[in-house]
Amino acid sequence: MELHTIKFSSHDQVATILLSRPERHNAWTGRMHTELRHCLQVIESDPDLRVVVIAGDPAGNAFCPGADAKALEGHADRGRYDPGTPTDLARPGYGVRTEFDADFTYFLGMETMSVAAINGAVAGVGLALACWCDIRFATEGARFTTAHGKLNLPAEYGLSWLLPRIVGLGYANDILLSSRTFDATEALRMGLVNGLQPRGSVIDHAIDYANTVATEVSPHALSATKRQIALDTINLDPSESVRDAGRRLEQMMTEDDFREAARALGSKRPPRWRQ
Repeated sequence: MELHTIKFSSHDQVATILLSRPERHNAWTGRMHTELRHCLQVIESDPDLRVVVIAGDPAGNAFCPGADAKALEGHADRGRYDPGTPTDLARPGYGVRTEFDADFTYFLGMETMSVAAINGAVAGVGLALACWCDIRFATEGARFTTAHGKLNLPAEYGLSWLLPRIVGLGYANDILLSSRTFDATEALRMGLVNGLQPRGSVIDHAIDYANTVATEVSPHALSATKRQIALDTINLDPSESVRDAGRRLEQMMTEDDFREAARALGSKRPPRWRQ
C-alpha cells in the first residue's frame, strides 16, 4: 500500500509509525485509519519486530487532535457517519478472540507491544488510539480531551470500557462525562500516561524504552505476557489466570531461551535470545 498519511520505518526490533498530516496537525481520517492498520499488519507479520512506537509527525505540532474538522462537516452534511475506510481493511490482531475483533480492540489481539509517544495535543479518536497502546509517554505541556461530549457524540472507540481500567472509574467518569481538557501533568497523576518528557524528546525516549524492552526481554516472554494481560481484561475467573500461567510456565521452561536465560543469569551476562 502506498502511504499518504502515515510515515513508517523500522530499525532493529522496533518499528515507528508517525501519524502524518502536518498541514492538519495530524488530524484523523479514514485514509489514516486504513494505513495504520496496514502498517500494524506488516509489523505483526515480521517476527523480527517486537515493539511499535506510535507518535504524531513532529511537523504537525500535535499527536492527533481527533477527527479532521472537514470530515466532521461532511458527516453533518450527509446526516450519517461515514468511516471513510474500504471494506478490505487489514486485520492485525484479529482471530485471537472475537472480543478483540473490532476497531482498536485489535491491539489486544496483537503480539507486538505498542508504545504511544504523545508528542502534543491529543483528542477524540487520537486519545482512543493512544489509550489502546500498552504504554504511553507524553511530552510536558501536552493537552488531552475526550472531546466527544462537546460535539454531541458518544464516547469513542471503547473509551467507556477502557478508561476505567486504566485510570479507575472516578477519573474516567470525570474526563468522559465532562469532555474537559486536562494537561500532561494531570494525565500522569491519574495514571493515564507512564511518564513525561521535555518537549521534543518524547519520541526518542519511547524508542529507547522500546529498544530496551526488545533487547532485554525474551521475545516469547514479551508476546506471552502481552497475551496474558489481554485475556485477563475479559476473564472474570482469577483461577483461570493462574492455570493459564501454569500451562505457559511448563511449556516455556522447555524452550532454549529459558535455558539461555538461566545460563546468562549464572554467568552475569546479557542473554542471547534465539527466537
